[in-house]
Amino acid sequence: MKQYLLGIDIGTSACKIAVFNREGKVIATANGDYPVYYPKQGWAEQNPEEWWSAVCGAVKEVLSKGGIAPKDIAGVGIDGQSWSAIAVDKDGRVLTNTPIWMDTRAADICEELNERIGSDEIFKLSGNSLQPSYTTAKIIWYQRNMPEVYADTYKILQSNSYIAYKLTGEMTQDLSQGYGLHCFNMHTGTWDEDMCEALGIPMHLLPEIHPCHEVIGTVNGKAAEECGLAIGTPVVAGGLDAACGTLGAGVIHPGETQEQGGQAGGMSICTDQYIADERLILGYHVVPGQWLLQGGTTGGGGVMRWLEQQFGDYEREEGKRQGRSSLDLFNEMAEKVTPGSDGVVFLPYMSGERSPIWDPDAKGVYYGLDFSKTKAHFIRSSMEGVAYALKHNLDVAKEAGAEVSVLRAMGGSANSLLWTQIKSDITGKPIIVPSSDTATTLGAVILAGVGVGMYESFEEAVALTVKEKRSHEPNVENADVYQKNYEVYLELYRNLKETMKKTGGR
Repeated sequence: MKQYLLGIDIGTSACKIAVFNREGKVIATANGDYPVYYPKQGWAEQNPEEWWSAVCGAVKEVLSKGGIAPKDIAGVGIDGQSWSAIAVDKDGRVLTNTPIWMDTRAADICEELNERIGSDEIFKLSGNSLQPSYTTAKIIWYQRNMPEVYADTYKILQSNSYIAYKLTGEMTQDLSQGYGLHCFNMHTGTWDEDMCEALGIPMHLLPEIHPCHEVIGTVNGKAAEECGLAIGTPVVAGGLDAACGTLGAGVIHPGETQEQGGQAGGMSICTDQYIADERLILGYHVVPGQWLLQGGTTGGGGVMRWLEQQFGDYEREEGKRQGRSSLDLFNEMAEKVTPGSDGVVFLPYMSGERSPIWDPDAKGVYYGLDFSKTKAHFIRSSMEGVAYALKHNLDVAKEAGAEVSVLRAMGGSANSLLWTQIKSDITGKPIIVPSSDTATTLGAVILAGVGVGMYESFEEAVALTVKEKRSHEPNVENADVYQKNYEVYLELYRNLKETMKKTGGR
């Protein structure tokens, strides 16, 4: 009997592969790394073929580590990072590196389209403001700057749909990733012909839209040979990584909210009503009949990764000596600094910023330094800055009519008890932590499980598979110092906004 489900997560720095049983127990995991390329100021791109190569290696590894026969995999679910623009020809060949969610090269195109079509008209249809991070303007950028690539483009794919194509040969678009294109009607979940024409995006470039849990094909012979899965294994359309992580954290009912602690930060509020705000992000949940009102920030766990890479040489060596992670040592250092970091405030705008300020020229800033400050102050203030960005999004969501009572944390950052507590203190919200490392791939395999009939419903799947590890309550004693620093955080950006624009490099 086919008893396992396999999840594929196409993250920013690596793919994660995990095999689960029906009860949500992780049988085995494996990762595959790949680079992000930054060829020019404001550019951030990846090679989807490197994703596929990493996926193939990691799938083989996970099957081997788990002692799992490929024929025992009942289905495959795939999630991926947002806002890719993968140009492929009729034979499925990738024609150029794809700009990813951090890429802001098309800012001028957005300004032009917002002026010509009307930002209000675009928002009214798509539920999202037109920003350079999204897929829309990247397609226009191809038209204007890579005409030879654009001429050969047959379809524009997203990260998960590209891997689905490599597995099955089917070019598809899932519902949850539709929000990346502003010719996607957020009210109906369909492509809008009139807006396609206004934007200059031919409808033939856009694949057919599928529910996220729908089986779109099966693993073909070529893919089976390359990645080790069995021919004929069902593959579902999959979805946005944040939406799958939201499902994997157990968020399937209105009002429930996921807090994201991966490379990027943010939150996803589940709603059964259309609630849009130009400062936030609206998309379909991977769960039918639900939307997600999201805040997405460039500064998340990636901030700590950057700090560790640039300033963690000693901790890496000491960690090896002690048999511990350098990030554990970072946490211990940060814990010794008082809440509020003795006045050091960090703006986590490390690749411009997405919601709610939508400023591609925004820059990371450490404010409040003097000779008494240490590396530990940088670490703790970085954690706090990411939490201020989360609070900023939650405050805007409240203004839009989406109230949040509890956050359910996911991603690598949720492994840090200190960082999770800081987020709880700063937002004033209780935080529940499910099995954080696997929430995203769990969401992907729940889609596969529902799609192939292993689960009768999403409710049954969540009840069986989502396990809560711990919870955090906000410490009211820290509220005043954090509120004071949060006000400084907001004021710093307001005061530096024009300076950042002058030095943005566009």
